[in-house]
Amino acid sequence: MDYYFAKTLICSVDEAVEKVTLLLKNQGFGIITQINIKETLKEKLGADFREYRILGACNPGFALNALTSEDKIGLMLPCNVIVQDKGEGKCEVAAINPKNVMASVGNPALTDLSCKVTEVLDSVIKSLN
Repeated sequence: MDYYFAKTLICSVDEAVEKVTLLLKNQGFGIITQINIKETLKEKLGADFREYRILGACNPGFALNALTSEDKIGLMLPCNVIVQDKGEGKCEVAAINPKNVMASVGNPALTDLSCKVTEVLDSVIKSLN
């Protein structure tokens, strides 16, 4: 299984960010960080890059459970979602697959939790239109 879930949409990056943010909110997640890669690379390097956003999605209950099970798990939080321009009026939304990423930690206490979070993120990506 891949380390991410992805879906291509016919809309702008801004529209996709709004859609995925709303769907995540309906599942108890909030966006706690948003990085605009295009703006950052332009400002820091003078480089031109496509629209590309990294959204840090967090469900406080899931985060608390993870942090109390593994004190270094904050290195893998929040759950990142990317939205990037793919050209021709299309964009891609992708979310991390927590089950596969958390498996590398080797803490059995995270198994059920990562499966729950994986189900939620997979369903959010699949329900985008």
